[in-house]
Amino acid sequence: MSFLPTDEQRAFARSLDAMLSASDTPAVVRAWAGGDPGPGRVLWGRLAGAGVFALAVPEAYDGVGPLPVELAHAFVELGRHAVPGPVVETVAAAALLGELARLGEPGPAKRLLPGLASGEWTATLAIAGTESERHTVPYALDADRADAVLVVRGEELWRAPGHGPVEVSADPARRLARPAPGGERLAEGPAVAAAAGHARRLATLATAAQSLGVGRALLDRTVAYARQRTQFGTPIGAFQAVKHRLADTLLALEFAGPLVFGAAVTSAEGDVAAEGDVAAAKVAAGEAGYAAARTALQIHGAVGYTEELDLSLWLRKARPLRDAWGDPAACRAAVLGACS
Repeated sequence: MSFLPTDEQRAFARSLDAMLSASDTPAVVRAWAGGDPGPGRVLWGRLAGAGVFALAVPEAYDGVGPLPVELAHAFVELGRHAVPGPVVETVAAAALLGELARLGEPGPAKRLLPGLASGEWTATLAIAGTESERHTVPYALDADRADAVLVVRGEELWRAPGHGPVEVSADPARRLARPAPGGERLAEGPAVAAAAGHARRLATLATAAQSLGVGRALLDRTVAYARQRTQFGTPIGAFQAVKHRLADTLLALEFAGPLVFGAAVTSAEGDVAAEGDVAAAKVAAGEAGYAAARTALQIHGAVGYTEELDLSLWLRKARPLRDAWGDPAACRAAVLGACS
């Protein structure tokens, strides 16, 4: 088993980085949060053209996947550039539909997967986990912007007819709403529950990779600030307390990286340990990204609180991503469960 990226995977990550660097993603994020999805949809088309969504779609439905390792590399870059929208939920929906087809229910995949792979469609996904959630479906990300709002309730897959009120989120670019009840039932039976578990695992992995990318971006920006900001005629990065804080942040991110890509490898190989590996990666990456946000805020000082500073776009993502698709407590429980 190799955890090192191939030359092709490195080139793919570099190409995404170059494309996103040229796309002015801070402006896209602000437009998305402000109610203008236009720039975000343009960026979505570019991501689709680069093959990001096709990585989660089987070849039989115009994709190239499923390729969890390549998806992990892609989502690190999406996190590094603070890309808005239901990117995780779209690949999770693709994974659900693809797995459902593999288990003998190809109808929904034929209808929706080609559009998801090409970027013509966006999707969001809500999976009701507990018995109570089956009656009060959890929030779906960007349900007001998605072309398809998919909901799993137990052993039933529904396409919701709409959504409820959009709720306030810690990150203005993460718009939360509950899917409306009813709609079209796309599939039912044990295969739906099995496919939902597969989709949840991929969503957890993608969110872990996104958290890692957010943490790396925050650290890079904080190191650059510590080099230019001076106190008493000295860059604050020369102070021992600042050095130690930055070093601790770097160590946490460096520890999380191999866990994320290792989990992607075990997922790609169908290893029975994949669920525990993905949960461990999510804990490490989520906590490291959140720690990077706290470090960035402390070292930037009062200027870190300002809306005008682009840093705020990453600061506001770190905590929601830490808790999305499995908060630390749930992921630690999953790790313990996998070890027992």
